[in-house]
Amino acid sequence: MSKAGVKFEDIKARLMKDEEFKTEYEKLKPRYELIAQIIDARNQLNITQEELALRVGTQKSNISRFESGAYNPSLDFVTKIVRSLGKEIHITIN
Repeated sequence: MSKAGVKFEDIKARLMKDEEFKTEYEKLKPRYELIAQIIDARNQLNITQEELALRVGTQKSNISRFESGAYNPSLDFVTKIVRSLGKEIHITIN
């Protein structure tokens, strides 16, 4: 049985033809790549946002807002999250 709907990659490819959209997408790309990596690490550990919040010493709502992209965190906050997941953060400027 096939699922109804449109694939994200198809929509993205269409939208990326618009230069204004593409410019804004590129501005936000690092943020969403970081968020995706953190969500993936949390899922690999099979822990909830609430458990991660306890490890970080914050509220679940802060983790939820961060993962949804609605919160622009400080580097210190991101570092706490990453370390709470047993990971390291490396920043490269090209």
